[in-house]
Amino acid sequence: MRQSGLMSLVEAVVNVVVGLLVAVATQIVVFPMFGLATTLGQNLAIGAIFTGVSIARSFALRRLFERGVAPADPVDPPRPDAS
Repeated sequence: MRQSGLMSLVEAVVNVVVGLLVAVATQIVVFPMFGLATTLGQNLAIGAIFTGVSIARSFALRRLFERGVAPADPVDPPRPDAS
């Protein structure tokens, strides 16, 4: 079954929000292990920056795949005509 455009948008937004929360939680745990003291606001800002970079990267790669620069389906490559 194909996913509607609206559900694709919902999935993308949920994915970004969950990713941001996981990133901030990870920073809160990991940064002190490296002697980095940050406030919650700083962790949220850092997470937001990396989230923005991730969205841009994902968009750029998706556009490359759409242009055919990367293989469309590496698991099942196109087969030559049997004729």
